[in-house]
Amino acid sequence: MRGLRMLLAGFDGWLFGGALLLSLFGLVTMYTYQGDNFFFDRQLLWISLAICALLVALIPDYRFLRIGNTGFVAYVVTIGLLVALLFLGDVTLGAQRRFDLGFFSLQPSDPAKLVLIIILAKYFSKRHTMINDIRHIIVSGLYTFILFGLVFIQPDFGTAVILFLIWFGLVVVAGIPFRYILGVFLVGVATLAVLWQFAFADYQKVRILTFMNPLEDIQGAGWNAYQSQVAVGSGQLFGKGIGYGTQSKLLFLPEYQTDFIFAAFAEEWGYIGVLLLFAVFGLLVWRLLYLARSGATNFERLFTVGVAILLISHFFVHIGMNIGVLPVTGLTMPFMSYGGSHLLTIFVALGMVMAMRRHSSLAGVQRRSDPHRDSLLA
Repeated sequence: MRGLRMLLAGFDGWLFGGALLLSLFGLVTMYTYQGDNFFFDRQLLWISLAICALLVALIPDYRFLRIGNTGFVAYVVTIGLLVALLFLGDVTLGAQRRFDLGFFSLQPSDPAKLVLIIILAKYFSKRHTMINDIRHIIVSGLYTFILFGLVFIQPDFGTAVILFLIWFGLVVVAGIPFRYILGVFLVGVATLAVLWQFAFADYQKVRILTFMNPLEDIQGAGWNAYQSQVAVGSGQLFGKGIGYGTQSKLLFLPEYQTDFIFAAFAEEWGYIGVLLLFAVFGLLVWRLLYLARSGATNFERLFTVGVAILLISHFFVHIGMNIGVLPVTGLTMPFMSYGGSHLLTIFVALGMVMAMRRHSSLAGVQRRSDPHRDSLLA
């Protein structure tokens, strides 16, 4: 019993409650009164497995991540999986993003986000006293670019953007000088121009051009963006009710269970429901940032902030895509979208944050005297 109490010492009800509530929002959005609840039934199973994964992730003491080479090994394994995906992956809608294992599909780009957070948190935490050196932005950028490139050529532009935002967010939090950040921005603009000219597929260019003028081709390339905006607007104040979304349930809105689940949610729950969604998500992010401030070392703090950046990036890019202020990139909504890989990844990430909190609580005086603990987020 004492061991169980110590294990659960880091369990955070705010984090778990927020994650579970968002997952339930997604679950009920998939429900339909038409009788076909395939996505609802499967997602209920994934949520159950994700909760189990969170509890398992609570067990380890993650100090080994900042001391040993486990993070780098995981990084190399992730690269191997992404490379293998190019040859052995299952092609769906023109993209080669997942391994078809029969009873479920594995999408390596989801755990790749978590691995990148680990590798960058360790890198920056060990060099916080030398953070003014420009080579640290170059080396950390190289770590990110390898994963970015392998994901981009699948092609999965949405996930590639998330990887970039994780790196950029941690670069800012780590204390890289502003002049270097400005340089990164300029390099990013130049890189985007090169990618547009030589790397973007025709359909990706069409999506971006459609974003600039979605009404130009409503029956073709602009269909998804247009129907998504119609769904969001038709929800009005109180929504049409659970299971009664016409745009989503009558399939005017494609992929409503994944890429456009926010639009489907807004249609059925209305403006009031969207406010509730933002409030719950805001609480979740606030809790992560609060826990980051009490991390045992800069590694734990940066890791927790990295998880917050991951969720924020997914949340706002997905919503921006659904309301027409960002190009359609096929990106999931944290906790809400259908699928197992992304759900397991973010629940495991929360479990790791809770386990690190347990270590921080037990460290006590040691944490306050730790030489690795500097001024990050203080």
